[in-house]
Amino acid sequence: MAFGPVEFGPKLAEGKTKIIYAHPEKDDVVYMVHKDGITAGDGARRNILPGKGKLSCRTTSNVFYLLEDQGVATHYIGMVGEDINLVTRCTMIPLEVVMRRIATGSFLRRNPHVAEGTRFDPVLVEFFLKDDARHDPLVTDEEIVKLGVATQEEIEAMRQTGRKVFEILEKAWAKLDVTLVDCKIEFGRAKDGQLLVADVIDNDSWRIWPGGDKERMLDKQIYRNMREVTEEGLEVLLAKYQQVAELTDKFLEEEG
Repeated sequence: MAFGPVEFGPKLAEGKTKIIYAHPEKDDVVYMVHKDGITAGDGARRNILPGKGKLSCRTTSNVFYLLEDQGVATHYIGMVGEDINLVTRCTMIPLEVVMRRIATGSFLRRNPHVAEGTRFDPVLVEFFLKDDARHDPLVTDEEIVKLGVATQEEIEAMRQTGRKVFEILEKAWAKLDVTLVDCKIEFGRAKDGQLLVADVIDNDSWRIWPGGDKERMLDKQIYRNMREVTEEGLEVLLAKYQQVAELTDKFLEEEG
């Protein structure tokens, strides 16, 4: 796909994996540019994965297109460059909404009485406050309301939408014989106050196990598990991100 030149307005924000730029003419949309950075441990580990930005943009575009097609309200408008999305301008809610189908990873460290592989039905939804200094703590509904982060009505809407997002993606991955273990999403408020699934959903956002086999994982957990980051290890990781982008291309084929 060929893309024309994009003219950016001022930089509005920059995170570990993306930069947000104003649109030069419209104040209700922004450009989201995906970076090649990859991080873990609240940013304690950082590396550059050349080409990751383009793969993340491609994966995110495929996922958000699928969600929009299935009736989920998102900030996604389109892919306007290999590493650029045009999205609705939102005020982000500082929460990570995590949906879990299978118990693994950090959940087990917080709940040692739960056996790895325990299946949650319905999908378990947890909220984490985005605060690197506090290591993104788990928060309750009451704490979210008390902090003024979101209303109880918004919390319920995020929980309901989170489960819907998970079920849509779980079904899409299952058609490719891949198990969606868990997934995190974020929400923003549009100018009219509408809650939208926002930010990105890419290979840093989930755990995916081909054939349900944890040893064949394709996601960012590979990077987290590296005892030592090497050029060879990063090349292997990039190949996994390429594979995931190609697999999510099939989400659209399945819908078509």
